[in-house]
Amino acid sequence: MLITGSRQVGKTFSIRQFGQKHFKSFVEINFIKDKEARAVFENAVDEKDVLLRLSAVVDGRLIPGETLIFLDEVQKCPEAVTYIKFLVDEGSYRYVLSGSLLGVELKNVRSVPVGYMSEAEMYPLDFEEFLEANGVSSEIVAHLRQCFVERKSPDKVVHDRIMRYLRLYFVVGGMPAAVQRYVDTNDLKSVMDEQAKIIVEYKRDVTQYDEQLKMKLRRIYSLVPSELNKQNKRFYLKTVTARGCLDRVEDDFVWLKEAGVAIPAFNVDEPKVPLELATKANLFKLFLNDVGLLAYLYMDGIQLKILNDELDINFGSVYENFVAQELIAHGFGKDGAIHYFNSKRIGEIDFLVEQGGRVLPIEAKSGENCESHVALTKLMRAPEYGIDEAYVLNKFERVREVSGIVYYPIYFLMFIRPVALPDKLIYRV
Repeated sequence: MLITGSRQVGKTFSIRQFGQKHFKSFVEINFIKDKEARAVFENAVDEKDVLLRLSAVVDGRLIPGETLIFLDEVQKCPEAVTYIKFLVDEGSYRYVLSGSLLGVELKNVRSVPVGYMSEAEMYPLDFEEFLEANGVSSEIVAHLRQCFVERKSPDKVVHDRIMRYLRLYFVVGGMPAAVQRYVDTNDLKSVMDEQAKIIVEYKRDVTQYDEQLKMKLRRIYSLVPSELNKQNKRFYLKTVTARGCLDRVEDDFVWLKEAGVAIPAFNVDEPKVPLELATKANLFKLFLNDVGLLAYLYMDGIQLKILNDELDINFGSVYENFVAQELIAHGFGKDGAIHYFNSKRIGEIDFLVEQGGRVLPIEAKSGENCESHVALTKLMRAPEYGIDEAYVLNKFERVREVSGIVYYPIYFLMFIRPVALPDKLIYRV
């Protein structure tokens, strides 16, 4: 198995926990810390040669049938990915691979072992996991889930408490180190220190590339908070390159997406399935992979204003970044990207997702008047699109449905998931 994801989302920790619990022997090689280990795979004759070299460099016993071999920071040794097919065929051990920047650095692997290696992507903790980490009982989450399914309002006391946790999540985010620091200390300054370290790690990754690309990547990343704070939240290319040409900076945005540090949302020509075919690559928004990092980059005391729900700040960008982050973590979007809709005739809809063969529009409303959505109303009335339902996520506990538009508390986003295929999908002519 190959575990991908951005830095600091807990890949290594989770793999160690799993390996030590479920295998009699667990051995680990880190290709950054142990540069000599790269020689295990470089210029090896065959898989037997690889296993012989492994037994010489690992700390621990290699027990056939009972050992999990963990190859970490595998982007530094792409030959390891090439050899996995042969090692799996050999059959003595199980293998798990991980690392950062895999989407960026493993594109040139000579032979990707299709059919021999499953992939899973890790993300920062989503809001439901954040509640669990902070001791919110499963009974509370079950009550909220039932309210979502039955479309009824949650208990007012429960709603107020969960909204306080949501505002806390906007500040802390879902990076495991930041969440753990909050759980241990309740000290937001300490949390921000952890977030600062993560930002430094991201910027350190950028410094591995040539000077011109490095400067553009840093500029794009630093511009995300200010671009999201604009009225339409669209990323303007002219803020990065004077000519505003996508082909001049497209690779930079792809790098940020593949590195897992940014989430692009592309505009579509029309809200019809499949959304991917209607994507306009030159019109997009860019969100950060973690809403807590967004709040950190805003700085200027915004954390306390968020926690106090002060009305004099614009929560729109924070709400939308939260929605983007949750949708990606729940499996919406293809290849790490999601969608929104904007047209001169209709207006702009915050998000569109595909769910069970239909298009589901989602609006995130941070203000007091959550029923003000001219564009969404126009979209629902357009017969050529055939959209029969939409969600408006807001800060109020009252759940209701008006003309196909369902008003939900924003934290109900926890339960919005893609429709899963059945275990078997048999078709005969």
